[in-house]
Amino acid sequence: MLQTFLDAGPEILASLFTLETMLCILLGVVGGMFIGALPGLSATMGIALMLPFTYGLSPISAIAMLMTIYTSAICGGSITAILIHTPGTPSSAATALDGFPLTKQGKGLQALGVSISASMIGGTVSAVALLFLASMLASAALKFGSMEYFLLACLGLSVIASLASESLVKGLLAGCLGLVLGCIGIDASSGYARYTFGIVPLLGGIPTVPALIGLFSIPQVLDQLENARSQGKTVNVAEVAGMSGKVLLPWKEYKKLLPTILRSSVIGVFAGILPGAGGEIGSWMAYNTAKNRSKNKELFGKGSYEGVAASEAGNNAVTGGACIPMMTLGIPGSAAAAVLMGGLMIHGLQPGADLFVKKASTTYAIIFGFMLANIMMGIIGLFIARYIVRITKVPVNILCPIIVVLAVVGSYAISSDMYNVYIMIIFGLIGYFMRLAKFPPAAMVLGFLLGHMAEKGLRQAVNLSRGNLLSYYLHRPISLVITALIVIGIFLPMVLDKIKASRSEGRQKPDGQ
Repeated sequence: MLQTFLDAGPEILASLFTLETMLCILLGVVGGMFIGALPGLSATMGIALMLPFTYGLSPISAIAMLMTIYTSAICGGSITAILIHTPGTPSSAATALDGFPLTKQGKGLQALGVSISASMIGGTVSAVALLFLASMLASAALKFGSMEYFLLACLGLSVIASLASESLVKGLLAGCLGLVLGCIGIDASSGYARYTFGIVPLLGGIPTVPALIGLFSIPQVLDQLENARSQGKTVNVAEVAGMSGKVLLPWKEYKKLLPTILRSSVIGVFAGILPGAGGEIGSWMAYNTAKNRSKNKELFGKGSYEGVAASEAGNNAVTGGACIPMMTLGIPGSAAAAVLMGGLMIHGLQPGADLFVKKASTTYAIIFGFMLANIMMGIIGLFIARYIVRITKVPVNILCPIIVVLAVVGSYAISSDMYNVYIMIIFGLIGYFMRLAKFPPAAMVLGFLLGHMAEKGLRQAVNLSRGNLLSYYLHRPISLVITALIVIGIFLPMVLDKIKASRSEGRQKPDGQ
């Protein structure tokens, strides 16, 4: 893998430093920060909305922009968390604990400087991890056969246990629905039409991009409209925008924060690799670790730069970590990574070892673009942070129609066909009712994206086994290891929930006696 990377070096640099790619990364940085700063919107929705607009771009420019939106949206969520105590994304909830108290103390701009700097370092560390760990994992993936790919798809589907935070049954049902929807269309092996009900456009299957747009954007719009009346204002935005002072702390202060930022970045990377963990888990793990190791624990929750740095380094480091299993094994580490995987497939980049061998120049250019995007995010973010909070004053009755128009235009532009728009609307309604019933839409996306990989791998394994599938399976050590990981992935969340419940009961009993 290293030799492949070195051989493709000149081609990587030539394809990365083009006007198209640089503009796409710049657009991703600014657009992602705006999306993240708007409370209620998410990185996942931003990626889904921008997917159709990448069709005319090269794979490098397209995927680099989507990955930039991912990391910049998480960084942008900290701006409103710090200035108006409203996390733009769930990943920034921990940041609000110390960020807003710092704002009330007149240190809001300094808190923003710490937040954006930590986000930049965390994202860059995750990009470096993606560069080295992904290539190592891809080398191991070269030994995988059809049985291993089938089990990998099952391992990806076992992530549903982690995504189904409230009900495992609902998560599994949502995943099964995704599997069924992924079967619609002509069966590649037999040539028979499945679940098309005589509808000709369905012969080609459900188009991925309109489905993802509808699933993640329309429910968000409807939810925003429902909550419009209950939204309040915490801080006067004009006062926030007019804050004075330096954004950057003195180097002596940053030097004290650097160990926390680096430690939190490593925590975030590993949290991202864990399927289903996401930025929320990464930020809270980093925050709690920083608090436990801090010499000034009493400041946490009352205005600690260390708490802000830990949370933001942790949640941005999740982005690169989540892409490691997604790019090498086809197992997304988060909902946003699942949508990113759809973007890879749309541009002809199939996750797996071939991504780092046959498509090495493209893949490494994307990773270096992601690294560059994090650096640009830090520089640009420090300049626009105090002004970007103004967009939170955009009325919901203006913002929501804009999102709907983008969803409709993006779906139609894919093939100039209203069929895609209808699919987007249908999936938007499905996503909305799933949200009302508390079914995780990310679980359905996993089933939808990984179903084909599982089916293809199983059919090939059956053919190769020549009727003795069990013996074929037992004589493949890698398959046994993946099976063990599947079992752990399914039952570990349930075990952890029981441990938490027993601990909480143990703490409550002495109080009640």
